[in-house]
Amino acid sequence: MAALGGGPVTLVWENEVGGLTGRVGGDEPRFIKWNPLGSGESLADEAERLRWLGGRHPAPIVLDYAASDDAELLVTRALPGRSAVDAFWQARPSDAVQAIARGLRALHALPTGDCPFEWDVATRILTAADSDAVADLPDPPPIDRLVVCHGDSCAPNTLLDETGFVANVDFGRLGLADRWADLAVATMSLGWNYENYDEALFWAEYGVEPDAARIDYYRRLWNAA
Repeated sequence: MAALGGGPVTLVWENEVGGLTGRVGGDEPRFIKWNPLGSGESLADEAERLRWLGGRHPAPIVLDYAASDDAELLVTRALPGRSAVDAFWQARPSDAVQAIARGLRALHALPTGDCPFEWDVATRILTAADSDAVADLPDPPPIDRLVVCHGDSCAPNTLLDETGFVANVDFGRLGLADRWADLAVATMSLGWNYENYDEALFWAEYGVEPDAARIDYYRRLWNAA
């Protein structure tokens, strides 16, 4: 894989299914994601979505993708900024919360007509890991606004710099869905990552009043699926 180059790899993240993310420095910094096959996370899906997203919304640029019998590897060009959960931003929760909302608002403003991916309720239920939790879900609320959803809108997947929002990352589930599928998870993650934050800043920056019923449904679906 030519895009790997010869530099050392610094581990920066390990997810709950055994996937690893590393950074290669040098003149052209890159990020390398490695996943075991069968983990439930598809780097092929992410590469496809990133290529579609290119030029539409700030996101990593795919340099290379490869798969073997037991693993996948995705190489992207490094982006500026720091994760929204970096200690620098955890000490500035108001700035982080507003920038996260700004990034989602921009993503959700993309035209939906040419998005070939789905992240709707029916698709997610079909692939849910916890069938008992899914069985306990009520009928989904009517769609408020169909948008291009991130699919994993937790705070760590936003990059910020001193001017605010820079980009979003981790787009393996991007697809069309009700905007509340993203909004419910994004605001849930604020409580995991920040102390003394003001959630009202998120809603004000995004530009919508919280919808308790939709938030409850999509958080329950997230935990089940």
